[in-house]
Amino acid sequence: MKDNEHNTHKHNSSENNGMHEKGNSRHMNHSSHGDHKEGSHKQHGEHGGHENHMQHGGGGHEGHQNHHQMMIADFRKRFIVSTILSIPVLVLSSAVQNLFNYSIDFPNAPYWQLVLSSIIYVYGGIPFFKGARDELRKRLPGMMTLVAVAITTAYFYSASVVLFIEGKFFFWELVTLIDVMLVGHWMEMKSVLGASRALESLIKRLPSEAHLVRDDGTVEDISISELKVGDKVLIRPGEKVPVDGIILSGSSSFNEAFITGESKPVSKEEGDEVIAGSVNGEGAVTAEVRRTGKDTYLSQVIELVNEAQKTRSKTQDLANRAAFILTMVAIVGGIGTLVTWLALGKPLAFALERMVTVIVIACPHALGLAVPLVVSISTSISAKNGLLIRNRAAFERGRNITAIVFDKTGTLTKGEFGVTDIIAVNSEDKDGVLLKAASLEINSEHPIAKGIVKAAEEKGMKLETVEDFEAIPGKGIQGMINGKKYIVASPRYLKEIGIDDVPSDVDRLHGQGKTTVFLIEGKTLLGVIALADLIREESREAIDALHQMGIKTYMLTGDNEKVARWVSSELGINEYFAEVLPHQKSEKVKELQQRGEIVAMTGDGVNDAPALIQADLGIAIGAGTDVAIESADVILVRSDPRDTVSIIRLARKTYRKMQENLAWASGYNIFALPLAAGILYNIGIILSPAAGGLLMSLSTVIVAINAMRLKM
Repeated sequence: MKDNEHNTHKHNSSENNGMHEKGNSRHMNHSSHGDHKEGSHKQHGEHGGHENHMQHGGGGHEGHQNHHQMMIADFRKRFIVSTILSIPVLVLSSAVQNLFNYSIDFPNAPYWQLVLSSIIYVYGGIPFFKGARDELRKRLPGMMTLVAVAITTAYFYSASVVLFIEGKFFFWELVTLIDVMLVGHWMEMKSVLGASRALESLIKRLPSEAHLVRDDGTVEDISISELKVGDKVLIRPGEKVPVDGIILSGSSSFNEAFITGESKPVSKEEGDEVIAGSVNGEGAVTAEVRRTGKDTYLSQVIELVNEAQKTRSKTQDLANRAAFILTMVAIVGGIGTLVTWLALGKPLAFALERMVTVIVIACPHALGLAVPLVVSISTSISAKNGLLIRNRAAFERGRNITAIVFDKTGTLTKGEFGVTDIIAVNSEDKDGVLLKAASLEINSEHPIAKGIVKAAEEKGMKLETVEDFEAIPGKGIQGMINGKKYIVASPRYLKEIGIDDVPSDVDRLHGQGKTTVFLIEGKTLLGVIALADLIREESREAIDALHQMGIKTYMLTGDNEKVARWVSSELGINEYFAEVLPHQKSEKVKELQQRGEIVAMTGDGVNDAPALIQADLGIAIGAGTDVAIESADVILVRSDPRDTVSIIRLARKTYRKMQENLAWASGYNIFALPLAAGILYNIGIILSPAAGGLLMSLSTVIVAINAMRLKM
């Protein structure tokens, strides 16, 4: 956080709105916009700039974090020094002596107060002066300008009273105001730093070294920056994976919670991909490096999160306008207060004190933080849970979604054949039908065969030995099990061998678009196995949750009417569109929009690209480590449709937090400004400049705390 960042955070609306229009390329425009990189506090004049605060790989962001820590330490030091020097100023103040009923006759007390206050004014005020300078250079007077004006007015008037003119100086009000503003900024920066901890934790996931396996089998520890694609690295139990790669030897489980948000370890073996930053479990593995540096998944996510945090929020425009109005109110109101009290015959010192209090208390600092902090926190939260936001504006539209369209294959279903029904006949039981069919099918590479074998494996069945295995071209397979000949065949084969008596449920299964195979011994039908693209269990929860949120659900599929009707009825989807070609999907989305729906489209990001672009919110699901899906506004790492519910809920909660913060940040002024101006002076209620500064700082801290409640 740089010193002048505590301004009104006015993004120049004509600079960058961070995103091309929907339906265009959706590419983000990442040039710097405005004063405040949301959540990062871009400019504190005293400490210099760091426009490249986030380089690929995280080093830049780590530098930003260190920079931020240094500034927190700087404000803390200035606060402590100023507070210590303020003690004698307070002790020598006649107002404080009267308040606490004591008396100190110290030689030349006003001059000592002037000297100490001068040190506090310069040393404690430097951040505000430099911040004001930067604001005025941009012609955007704000928080820092107001504070600088307030303390400068108070200081020079009080100094003039000591040296030149008659009047009442108020050094104790001046020094306590500076102390309060410093501690307020210190506490606020700590809150902002806490808001970015999630992103920082991602950066820290990468180890600094890797175990390079040489061609002769020796192992050497080198910096991960020295690794090249094609190198081999050893990953020992308990260590973090240094780069993205493919396992060459060994097997283990890996904790990928930082990708998916789930802590359940994922088992991996030879040929599986490992992701930089994941934690190896119990086994040592050797992996070949596939991606390094800025190309790794983690580095791409860090960059994506950083860019999303900097992207302009639509709600920020409202905050910026309100902050600018408050700045003008502060300046005009302060001058008006001064003139009014002078006109009423009050001393100049009193009128100046009222003016200073009005200017301080009207500082729209909380408004400047209201939206950026929420943006920063929500983006970091989503990234830690495998929800990657590419288009901030589209994400914010998610709160208004009235209809969500799901692509069927790979989204609501697993995209793989699996057993859905088993019918046993002629004294055979269901497990027996599955066991014999799987024992035969283990020799086949057909998708149906794989589905049957997998179903048996999931039940823990030990497959039987098959002899004389033989394929029946275009019809099925056959083989001997325990001296008996069994056949797994298609419905057409049944007719060829004269089996007409099939269970009535077979017609129902065919009516659902399912594929059926039959287990036969000789000419006796033993059972029927139905297969289909398996529906994800998570899909049912997702559809139910969306309906509870008042969102209609639709399904698009290239499959036939029967399959679409079955999946739709199983999940309780409102409406489905069957036999839709890829290029027609966007037309269906447009059709729903023409009905007045605000549409989110969820698909795999490949053949769904036109529909994802057409939708008000495009969600690519099951992206894994591919974070470069240009057509999507939001990328979901997991193939879990429940994450679509999570992203819409997060969009709603994020917007609600923005509204709450804006209401608090602007609303407290309605209460505080009249008090600052002295409207209740006649009944003895009046705010000092320090009390005004405390109220202003308190509102800022409350806004920061409220934003961080998103994590709950």
